[in-house]
Amino acid sequence: MQLNLSTLLNTRSRRILLHIGFWLIVWAVMTLIYGQGMPDLAISAKIMLLFLPIHLFYYYSIVNIGIYRFINRRKYWSFAFFLVGCLLLSALAFRLTEILIADPWILREMQKQRPDFQWHKLDGSFYEQLKKPFYIINAIEQSNLIVWVALSVKFFMMWFEKRQAAAEAELNFLKGQLHPHFLFNTLNNLYGLTLSQSPKSPEVVIGLSGILRYMLYEANTAYVDLTKDVEMIKSYIALEKIRYEERLEINFSINGLHSGYRIAPLLLLPLVENAFKHGAGEKVGDAWINMDLRIKDDKLKFKVSNSKPEHRVITDKERQGSSIGLTNIRKRLDILYPSAHKLRIIEEEEMFLAVLEIRLNLLTTI
Repeated sequence: MQLNLSTLLNTRSRRILLHIGFWLIVWAVMTLIYGQGMPDLAISAKIMLLFLPIHLFYYYSIVNIGIYRFINRRKYWSFAFFLVGCLLLSALAFRLTEILIADPWILREMQKQRPDFQWHKLDGSFYEQLKKPFYIINAIEQSNLIVWVALSVKFFMMWFEKRQAAAEAELNFLKGQLHPHFLFNTLNNLYGLTLSQSPKSPEVVIGLSGILRYMLYEANTAYVDLTKDVEMIKSYIALEKIRYEERLEINFSINGLHSGYRIAPLLLLPLVENAFKHGAGEKVGDAWINMDLRIKDDKLKFKVSNSKPEHRVITDKERQGSSIGLTNIRKRLDILYPSAHKLRIIEEEEMFLAVLEIRLNLLTTI
C-alpha cells in the first residue's frame, strides 16, 4: 500500500511538473510572438501573463469537467453546450482584459517612446469598444488558439495511453497463455514417468519448480537478461532429455551470447516447445532437434529445426493446437518488436524449420 501511494505521488508530481513546463513554454512563445508589436519583451511578458489565467481556466474546465463529466459518460450534447459556454465566457474575459487593462497599458508604454502615438482600437466608450465585431472575432480566435493546441496534445496523450493500456493487457494475456500451456505439457511428461515409477520423477519435479519460479517471478518484467532466458531453455531441454532419453538427438549451439543483452521474457521458449511437441513427440523411432542461437551487433538469430513425423496425417484439431504457440509469439513480436523482427516458418518434406531474427536494441517498452 505504501509503495502504491509513493508511486501515485511520484506520477502526480511528474504530471504537475509537465503541465507547469508546458504552460511556461506557451507563455514564452506568446511573449516572443506578440512582443514584436510592443515596446519591448518585458512589457510583452507581463501582458501575456495577464491572459494566461484565461487560457488555464478554459483548458482545465474542458479537461476536468467537459471530458471527464460529459464525454466519458457519453453526454455529447451536454458537452457541446458546455464547450460553447466556455468559448463565449473565455472570449468575453479576453476582451474585457484587453479593454480594461492590456490595451491602456500598451498605449501608455508606446506613448512613452512616441508621445504622438494614437491607437484607434481604443476609440469610443467602453461599450462601443466591447461591441466592435472585428475585435470580438479576434478575442475568440486568440482565446481558442492556445487552448486547442493544448487540447490536441491532451487528446493525443489520452489516445496513446489507451493504446498502451490495450497493448499491455494483450501482452499480459499472451504471456499468461504460456504458463498453463507449458505446465500442461510438462505435467503430462511427469505423469508418464510416475506411471512407469521412474526414479527420475523427483528430478523432473525439481527442474519444473525452477522453471516455474523463473516464469512467475523473474520473467514478470518488461525485459530480462538474455542469458537468463537461455538458461531457462537449457533447463527445459534437460527435462525433455529425461523423457526421451536416447530416442532423441538434441544439438544446441550458442555463439556471441554474453551478459548485457536484453530481451522480452519467454519469447524463444514457444519455438523450442513446438519442436519437442510436434517433432520428437510425434515421430516414431529416433528423432532430432537442432537449435542454433547467434548474437552479433545487437541482432539475434534463433533457428530451430526438428524431424518430421513419417507417414502421419495431422488432423485439423492438432494443427490448430500446434499453431497456438506460434500465433502467440507472432502477436507478442508485433507488440514488442514492431518492424524489428522477422519470423519464418518453413515446412519441408522431412523437417520443420523456424527462424526468428530480432534487433534486440529496439525493444518497445509497454
